Amino acid sequence: QLHFVESGGGVVQPGESLRLSCAASGEFTLDYYMVGWFRQAPGKEREGVSCITQRDYTKKYADSVKGRFTISRDTAKNMVYLQMNSLKPEDTGIYYCAAQLSPICSQNQNDFHNWGQGTQVLVFA
Repeated sequence: QLHFVESGGGVVQPGESLRLSCAASGEFTLDYYMVGWFRQAPGKEREGVSCITQRDYTKKYADSVKGRFTISRDTAKNMVYLQMNSLKPEDTGIYYCAAQLSPICSQNQNDFHNWGQGTQVLVFA
């Protein structure tokens, strides 16, 4: 079964940056998967933040993070990253990566069956 480990979360001030990493466990190759980043703020439902298809053909972002967040892959390291710049307090939450064998970039959590345990991001002054 495919598992993920997210890392890179932390406590930062508004305007600062973080880079989240998503690593696949075992012998799974993330390049074969469409990968999504999601987040869940306290008291709110989990929402899609970004997704990337195989071979980086398509990348999508939620309107709230466009221009500030960048999703990318490192094939050699079998990792997917989420670079988050100009962080705002409303970016606070637990961030999850998920993957699915699908050619369609999706930010809908119902399209994913393989999830990580999440990494906490806290943005406050």
